[in-house]
Amino acid sequence: MNPYQVIVRPVDTEKTRYLASELGQYTFEVDHRANKIEIKRALETIYEVDVVSVNTMIMPAKVGRRRGRRLVLRRPWWKKAVVKLAEGQRLDVFEGV
Repeated sequence: MNPYQVIVRPVDTEKTRYLASELGQYTFEVDHRANKIEIKRALETIYEVDVVSVNTMIMPAKVGRRRGRRLVLRRPWWKKAVVKLAEGQRLDVFEGV
């Protein structure tokens, strides 16, 4: 699988910014077919960093309702990867935001 197909997007929340700044862990939405080895290789290829560990999890689908209507919406499930980099390395993923 192409490295640019494995990494879908970085996840940008308050918690992920804390993990990135304090612990050197970065969070990405990844393709649901990708395994930990493919995720590690993709990040090392794209960002030229050393990945120490990769933790993955399946984020469940969520159901939402629109106010005033009886419309029920369902957001799909997705796969998330939390990646720890080698000591002293950083990604400039969140710098421009």
